Amino acid sequence: MLKLRINGQLRAVTSAPDTPLAYVLRDEFKLKGTKIGCGLEQCGACTVLADDEAVQSCATPAAVFEGRAITTIEGLSQTPEGKRVQQAFVAQRAAQCGYCTAGLVVAVTSLLRTQGAFDRATAQTALRGHLCRCGSHPRVLAAAEAAQKGDG
Repeated sequence: MLKLRINGQLRAVTSAPDTPLAYVLRDEFKLKGTKIGCGLEQCGACTVLADDEAVQSCATPAAVFEGRAITTIEGLSQTPEGKRVQQAFVAQRAAQCGYCTAGLVVAVTSLLRTQGAFDRATAQTALRGHLCRCGSHPRVLAAAEAAQKGDG
């Protein structure tokens, strides 16, 4: 039986091992913050952390994530970096419709954890795979910079 560590808890997966992780998170564990936008891992809405690395999860089988620590947007609120990024997104009004926001928050948290200090160009590169149809990317970048400085 497949077991995944999700938001710090080891959980048994009853879905088939080839079920994409995003579907396991949403359907089996009711973690609805991970969105499914394109289903092709091209829009970023399904981004989760796997050992602090931002990865898209809507097409990759859950079995690929066995042995890795998976953190969803729900789990980020339990971490200092996640809280800081979420507060920065609110302060900078970095969300409009909100569909892409969870994936963006996860990606910025990964950037903060893995890079520490970064410049705008690095943030733009890290967020390249995230689509926001509302056009809030300038505010997302401002939120990333604010989170890095601890300005929330």
